[in-house]
Amino acid sequence: MTNLKTIVNPTTQSRLKEVDFESLPFGKIFSDHMFVIDYADGKWQQGYIMPYGDMPLSPATSALHYGQAIFEGMKCNRDIKSGDVLVFRPEQNALRFNISAARMGMPSIPVDIYLQGLYDLISTDRDWIPTREGYALYMRPFMFATDPMIGVRPSDTYRFMIITCPVGPYYAQPLKVLVADKYVRAFPGGTGSSKAAGNYAASMYPTVLAKKAGYDQVLWTDGMTHEYLEEIGTMNVFFVINNKAYTPSLDGTILNGITRDSIIQLLRHKGVEVIEKHINIHEIFEAHQNGTLQEAFGAGTAATITNISAIGYKDQHIELPPITNKLLSAELKANMNAIKCGAESDIFNWLVRI
Repeated sequence: MTNLKTIVNPTTQSRLKEVDFESLPFGKIFSDHMFVIDYADGKWQQGYIMPYGDMPLSPATSALHYGQAIFEGMKCNRDIKSGDVLVFRPEQNALRFNISAARMGMPSIPVDIYLQGLYDLISTDRDWIPTREGYALYMRPFMFATDPMIGVRPSDTYRFMIITCPVGPYYAQPLKVLVADKYVRAFPGGTGSSKAAGNYAASMYPTVLAKKAGYDQVLWTDGMTHEYLEEIGTMNVFFVINNKAYTPSLDGTILNGITRDSIIQLLRHKGVEVIEKHINIHEIFEAHQNGTLQEAFGAGTAATITNISAIGYKDQHIELPPITNKLLSAELKANMNAIKCGAESDIFNWLVRI
């Protein structure tokens, strides 16, 4: 059994005083430390917390050539009453991480090692957690292949790391999304349900094209007909039609989002019917035409809940109803944020207190 005790090598010069916590861009400012543990000789080695910084890598590092790289996204907040750190559903992220690892031919990391490294890192950099409403400490666990050789095979060595950054909102405004009708994010039997780096690499060029067309993100569709909706580039998607919430069903091409699952639980707790099914884009346009499409929104760790203001598909474009505080998504977002900071009861036992 790997020793869970993390060796901490603290920084000699904190960058904390250089940060404006009232204005935080997403993913550009990093906390003082990072957690690092290597996999070699068939087992996980000693874990370390060390100052955040660059690492030497061989030009032949396997992940750079063959894409064996996976990650997770997580957040933690301060309890507004006690000041304790509240981590949102970390074990679910750890379990999903290992699902991704298995699909990519990588070793699983014991959940206790994953969580201990995470908690030790948070404790080391707890002063980096923002207290402003809507802000959080974002945590990025990731793993990549480290064999210094050219050869198409699973690596024998890997590095698991966690870095953290204080963040503001990922999206400041509602999104206009363009439904994919040419490019594909995932096929059945592929890696779509894994949080693999390559899934996101494949989405970059179509997103550039979408932005040139006046949209913010791509709403992906199935690879065969380009009619059945899957997920947005950075989050799962929901539609509210006739007071019922619809979201694409998980079929191996869609990420099983932790926020997605949380939203479904919240909706059902509120008595809202949630329907997970294959959703045809024409159903959405028809619902808009007959006035039953009430709202659409995305749900993800970084984005939390982000409204969709417009949808484009081929030569069609629809504007959704105005965004107001009366929308179901606004209520859900307020609930989620309140739970995460201890302002609302954690009835689902989602939080880990540090």
